[in-house]
Amino acid sequence: MNVPSRLLAASLLASAALVGVASAETTLRLDETPIGELDPAKATDYADSILMFNVYDTLVIPKQGEAGYQPFLAESWTQDGNSFTFKLRPDVKFQSGNALTADDVVFSFDRMMAIKSGFSFLFDNVEKAEAVDATTVKFTTKFPYAPFVAALVRLPILDKKLVMEHLGDGEGEMKDWGQAWLNLNTAGSGAYTVVSHDPQAETVMAKNPGYFLGVPEAAPDKVRLRYGLEAATVRTLISQGEHDISSQWLPPEVLKSLSKDGFKLLTESGTAQLYIKLNTAKPPFDDQECRLAIANAFDYSTGIKMVAVTDTVSQGAPSTGAIPVGGMGADPDAPAFKQDLDAAKAHLAKCKYKPEDMNVELSWIGEVPLEERFALLLQANLNQIGVKSEIKKVPWTLFTEQVTKPENTPNVSQVFVDTMDGDTDTLLYSMYHSSAGGTWMSPEYLKDSEVDSLLDKGRASASEAERSEIYKALDKRLIALAPTIYAQNQRAVFAASDKVSVPALEDPAKAFRVAAFGFTFRLMEMHP
Repeated sequence: MNVPSRLLAASLLASAALVGVASAETTLRLDETPIGELDPAKATDYADSILMFNVYDTLVIPKQGEAGYQPFLAESWTQDGNSFTFKLRPDVKFQSGNALTADDVVFSFDRMMAIKSGFSFLFDNVEKAEAVDATTVKFTTKFPYAPFVAALVRLPILDKKLVMEHLGDGEGEMKDWGQAWLNLNTAGSGAYTVVSHDPQAETVMAKNPGYFLGVPEAAPDKVRLRYGLEAATVRTLISQGEHDISSQWLPPEVLKSLSKDGFKLLTESGTAQLYIKLNTAKPPFDDQECRLAIANAFDYSTGIKMVAVTDTVSQGAPSTGAIPVGGMGADPDAPAFKQDLDAAKAHLAKCKYKPEDMNVELSWIGEVPLEERFALLLQANLNQIGVKSEIKKVPWTLFTEQVTKPENTPNVSQVFVDTMDGDTDTLLYSMYHSSAGGTWMSPEYLKDSEVDSLLDKGRASASEAERSEIYKALDKRLIALAPTIYAQNQRAVFAASDKVSVPALEDPAKAFRVAAFGFTFRLMEMHP
């Protein structure tokens, strides 16, 4: 071989190597608590939301860096009294190749309401959905319903034709509405397709090459969302470069250690709180004075210190009421809660149950080890006022089953609850309206006519200013009733490698006010 030939061969080899690097497939690896619910009509928690926001699309999405909502599958919408009319984009296709039409929107709504699971309660006040034509859909609510547009963030649009081809056993024309098939398969239009799915272990996703907006080249080519990893396992995997983003449930000392090792901390705040919920349907917390006693006995400041990660980053911030700080109706001038043992003892003296006769069941979710610390803290606080308690670790699946009946619901439960669609109504109605008891969000089983009235007024008012005042009044009423200890505003903190950029979790100006929407994979970047 002559010299020019050798140079040409070397050049070709170098070019091939560069092409190989440029085209190397990137994989984002992250974890969450199980289970990963793939059927969007059944989705409720954080892992489900990550799946839903990436595999499916909705008519509207939350605005980035500010409050409010913007068209997405819809080009625009108009409101006329109780009617909302949406004009759909004409260029959207499902991952199957089927065109997305108004019939798919109506089908998705009807399916959610027929299954009566997940976030279907957000649409209980919708009378009907109808296709005006192929690109126009009209929703009619039973009365003026202010949270409706926000609720649409939780109405993923399914491929009707594809689902109809996979109806399982069941009664009626729609049989099982495709539930058996959609537990393991998808019918979405989202930026990512599902390659494989094990709800207890892992969901693998890949870019959808036919996505109507296109998926940026820098976004991860594949995603591995793993479920139920132990904190020690996550720490080891991240340290070894085999994991990219942790779940938000790592203990603060693990996050602190990873931060010291050079890993960055991603945060999401303003959407959730830690609610320590008291079962008002059975002794001793069917007595308001007893509830006020425990609410005053809780050591809020120590709770904040327990979740500090660094001098500037913490998993919690002081709470001022039932609404996360910054949410509609939260009073920016309200003082943060503090422990007051004298007040606790005074309220306990008025309770119809004697402290020596109490043995309070304090539960914590087994998949969220951080909650054990709050159970231990509350147990110590109860000891300070002479109340005995017993701590019980409860798996998530058992807890969600227990709370369907008040008699089986623990005296005290710990749950992180977020606004789900960014509207205060969604947060509070599902927890405190007397019709809402029996879900993981409402183990208080509160029944109060004033609370019900304020909640109903809040969702019926068309004025944002009026709604804010209604929720301020509701917040005060809930604090007085004390069905819940408002322990702290949650700040979700995730450890991440420098291989991934997540603008929505790194820059407040690009944050979303809907929990988990920051994990929209098409908006992320993977680096070599």
